[in-house]
Amino acid sequence: MARSGKKTGFWLEELAAPYYRFVEAGADITLASPMGGQPPLDPKSSEPANQTDHTHRFEADLEAQQALANTARLESIDAADFDAVFYPGGHGPLWDLAEDQDSITLIETFLRSGKPVALVCHAPGVLRHARNEDGTALVSGRKVTGFTNSEEEGVQLTDIVPFLVEDELIKLGGDYSKIRDWESYVVEDGLLITGQNPASSSATADALLVKLARLAA
Repeated sequence: MARSGKKTGFWLEELAAPYYRFVEAGADITLASPMGGQPPLDPKSSEPANQTDHTHRFEADLEAQQALANTARLESIDAADFDAVFYPGGHGPLWDLAEDQDSITLIETFLRSGKPVALVCHAPGVLRHARNEDGTALVSGRKVTGFTNSEEEGVQLTDIVPFLVEDELIKLGGDYSKIRDWESYVVEDGLLITGQNPASSSATADALLVKLARLAA
């Protein structure tokens, strides 16, 4: 693995688009991160070429900015207090959340409690250490998607990332599928919902809201 020396973090669109889906659905949202406070943002995600209506709205939203600047520490989050969890992607999670025991435990607890977990783009990579109660890989035998090898090649970070999401999900026994690069694609397997790339962020959030509505019915 090479090092680029460049900063990374979460991808703004993958937080902003789902955030407003949840806000408009009337959800009570808590933002959390491993260290709490302001989580690292991938600087490239706020460059003009990567901005969207959602990111512009988020950056102009004082309440949203305040929530982001004051995220809760993951270790303080009790799954019993929430109905679902959503993970935005970006390259950052491959380094921190993928190895964070609080995140791993949270994912396992949500699913074992019958609560949905949704992850988009690189975020499905944070499932790499999550396990079923019998000790098998959580993704083993489950239908999943996530950032593709060819998409990683497209952003020229194949040799920089600690692991490739597509390869990792397949290695763990996941029933991995994908469509053409940069097109919206969401896969559901029971309570687990995964989206392929940034273009999938809204659709992944929508799938989570539908799942929640069905569980509440």
